[in-house]
Amino acid sequence: MSVNRLTLDTNILIYAIDRDAKDKHKRATSIVEQAIGLDCVLTLQSLCEFYAAATRKKYASHNEVSSFIKELMVVFPIVESSKKTLSSALMMMEAHSLSFWDTMLWATAKEYGCSLIISEDFQDNFTLGGVRIRNPFYSENSLESYFKSSNARG
Repeated sequence: MSVNRLTLDTNILIYAIDRDAKDKHKRATSIVEQAIGLDCVLTLQSLCEFYAAATRKKYASHNEVSSFIKELMVVFPIVESSKKTLSSALMMMEAHSLSFWDTMLWATAKEYGCSLIISEDFQDNFTLGGVRIRNPFYSENSLESYFKSSNARG
């Protein structure tokens, strides 16, 4: 596992394109910009969920969402889940009563060496199988500061 590798959940990408989200839009845009300078991978799952949610809820047009995804794919490595990922996700789902898609994100991140997931969908500062999840809307801290924080629980 890379000590400083991270991934961004779908909700961060949604807020980055949803200008009506005001403060969350500003924070999410900052997070994506910060992630460019770090060891950040994006999951194919997050990009697919992002496209589906952003177009279904009309946060942006197909062309805008598609263009944003293409930009993200140039800037960040894209990682995919595997059969092993699915098995890990199912086990974690049963053990911790988490949603399927959240455990798939966690399992993919873990498989690709991420030590940090940025998401608002989990309890802030929760650690699951060695991967810490931080909710960036609880503070204005930089992404780098999340790697230095030693208050992991879970």
